[in-house]
Amino acid sequence: MDGAPSAMPRITGRTVLLAHLGFPTESFKAPMIYNPWFAARGIDAVVVPMGVRAEDYAAFLPMVFRLSNIRGALVTMPHKVTTVGLVDRVTPTAAIAGAANAVRLEPDGRLTGDQFDGEGFVRGLLRKGQPIEGRRALVVGCGGVGSAIAASLARAGAAELALHDPNRAGMEGLAGRLSQHYPDLRLVLDHEDPAGFDIVVNATPLGMRPDDPLPMDVDRIGPAAFVGEVVMKSEMTPFLRAAAARGCRYQVGTDMLFEMIPAYLEFFGFGTATADDLRRTAQIAY
Repeated sequence: MDGAPSAMPRITGRTVLLAHLGFPTESFKAPMIYNPWFAARGIDAVVVPMGVRAEDYAAFLPMVFRLSNIRGALVTMPHKVTTVGLVDRVTPTAAIAGAANAVRLEPDGRLTGDQFDGEGFVRGLLRKGQPIEGRRALVVGCGGVGSAIAASLARAGAAELALHDPNRAGMEGLAGRLSQHYPDLRLVLDHEDPAGFDIVVNATPLGMRPDDPLPMDVDRIGPAAFVGEVVMKSEMTPFLRAAAARGCRYQVGTDMLFEMIPAYLEFFGFGTATADDLRRTAQIAY
């Protein structure tokens, strides 16, 4: 069962469906990761990309869950924020992030929304030996991904979170939700100096283009800090190259993607996996 996956999953009348909802679909990578994994493990399930425009999403989501063979949905842009208001309940992590990227159909017909961007980031840190409990972390960028990472760092026991984003309203909203769920967490707002932090995260899009400025002053990052990136366009972004040159340990953006998939599998009831196993079976190159 651990050999090369078959080129196509075997779809039967009993196949369990996971919808992959977003728009546009051309950049979707999940089908090329999940479906080879399912095929290699003999799991009768399939991820199907479904292009849903924003104006149709509120009507489409409840309808797709009327299907008799659906287990859940992976949700990507531009629907993560909207999803929170369309499901019956959300987990604390999704509530703090203000976005959900997974929806599960419960036995009673209700829909549960959760958020795994931050979970993937945190699992990657822990698997690389970076402790989180009691540590100080800086998250630069408080959009969807940054909010999810902040929520998961808080859940993992970080003692202090410093947040920075030019969108002050979004940053303050995230801080308020964090305080509500984690009243003992020390929060520092509008802070972008990485000096003295154990964990430093670039959760901005800076690094997508070669002429982007660095998201912070890398010379202020201590060599003992662990540095994380969310940009996936290239593995070693200028930010990571600069941090690595200072001796920092680091996590590339695609690690977050592969580390979150085991959490998705567990959420949907398909067991678990390791990021390394998923990389071996994936039919995609980064």
